[in-house]
Amino acid sequence: MSKSSWPELVGVMATPAATQIAHDRPDVAVEVLPPGAPLMPDYNPERVRVFIDTNGIVSQTPAIG
Repeated sequence: MSKSSWPELVGVMATPAATQIAHDRPDVAVEVLPPGAPLMPDYNPERVRVFIDTNGIVSQTPAIG
């Protein structure tokens, strides 16, 4: 089964986190989003949003959508 979330990446720097997601799921687009980034409230099964804090650290569990 394909992976759909990456809780183990919370607390990891954005670049290696995005690289890991792309390695696990080369079929999805990875979006790294800083605090306060404008978001469309849509669901996209071919996207993973990676929310980071001001230090570039993953702050929420990245997941499909």
